[in-house]
This record gives sequence, C-alpha cells and structure tokens, in this order.
Amino acid sequence: MKNNLKSIRERLGVSQAKMAALLGMSQGNISHCEQQIQEVSPDMARKIVSISRDLGVEVSFDDIYDVSEQAKAA
Repeated sequence: MKNNLKSIRERLGVSQAKMAALLGMSQGNISHCEQQIQEVSPDMARKIVSISRDLGVEVSFDDIYDVSEQAKAA
C-alpha cells in the first residue's frame, strides 16, 4: 500500500536519520518506506502518529496511508 511517509517527515522538519532514531529503526528502513519498497506497518504508523503529536503536528492513519489509492482499487 502506498504511503506518504516522506511528505509527513518533511512536514515534521526531520531528516531520515532523525525519523529513524525516533522510530527505533535504521535510516535505510525509512528510505525504503519512502521509496515504496517497504510497507509502513500498523505499529510503525502508530509510532508516527504519536511522534508527530509530540512534535506538534496532527497526523492520522489516513495521512500515512494513501487512502485515495485504496478507493481506486475498490
């Protein structure tokens, strides 16, 4: 499923390395998710929502996952 991790990370104003550190994973994992090579797991999405809130940015699951792509497939 397509995700919007890169645009969310950019809205938060953090680098891939900083996002990786906040999520407890490698910078390579973040890069792969942003390139749509690796999927954003529900657990990772929950962490992104929490981290975003802590940084003062409201992010939902719908923001993370490209629901417009799902609607096209249905």
